[in-house]
Amino acid sequence: MFSARCRPSSITPSPTKELLMPLFSTNQWALVLGGSSGFGLATAKKLASQGLSVCVVHRDRRGSMERIEKEFEVVRAFGHGFLTFNLDALSPDGIAETVAGLKAAGAAGHLRVLLHSIAFGNLKPIAPVKGEELKAVYGETLIEDEDMARTVYSMGTSLLTWVQAAFKAGLFADDARVFGLTSEGNEVAWRGYAAVSAAKTALEAVSRSIAVEFAPYGIRSNIIQAGVTDTPALNAIPGADGMKEFAKARNPFGRLTLPEDVAGVIALLSQDDAAWVNGTIIRVDGGERIAG
Repeated sequence: MFSARCRPSSITPSPTKELLMPLFSTNQWALVLGGSSGFGLATAKKLASQGLSVCVVHRDRRGSMERIEKEFEVVRAFGHGFLTFNLDALSPDGIAETVAGLKAAGAAGHLRVLLHSIAFGNLKPIAPVKGEELKAVYGETLIEDEDMARTVYSMGTSLLTWVQAAFKAGLFADDARVFGLTSEGNEVAWRGYAAVSAAKTALEAVSRSIAVEFAPYGIRSNIIQAGVTDTPALNAIPGADGMKEFAKARNPFGRLTLPEDVAGVIALLSQDDAAWVNGTIIRVDGGERIAG
């Protein structure tokens, strides 16, 4: 179900290669939930490039695996530990299997980074849509209580489920970093986004509580608020093309946020020097949010 390959970094210290030295040791691990595309995949690549061993949890159909395996080869090529689990990250069995795999790979006490990048939400409107054009975009089926609850758990409170499971299993390092991903939809009401908006707000509240209650155990928790980014998750939102055009025109740099922009900030916040950043929301959008 998973594969692991661990070996020490082959980089030899020298004056000319000092800046290329890994920032992390290979016995430190990153767990990326939702790591086969978008922010999760970009972060897995970035952290592996800086020396971390990586565990990616994803859920994809067999037909997508050829593309995904090519991306995973980029992570493997850095020569550190690498685990992949194609399973339901929201089920007790999926969580248990991942935790057991990490422990078997020697990650206990060495989990430096946990990134929650699960994008599994319902995008139905909450009220009937007027007008044939809008109906064609958003449909006529309204969201139900079960859809709402599932989305809030999947993209929100499941962060705590994973943190508690990893903590109970003794996976976290003495200095560990937890990250979640939110969006401008945490404050702005977009049609069809109500369930995800509720989930993001719940995610932020849970992260703050993690930052306070797990701090005595060396765990920091922060939320990244990315700008509009061309990812599979965004493209699933009705009206995504219009959102992208508006964001590009609004952004001071005239472009959308890239997954690599977000991955770079997560990598920075995972370093020792960022240990005092805890319990906050950090915008990674090039100034998009403040541009009016």
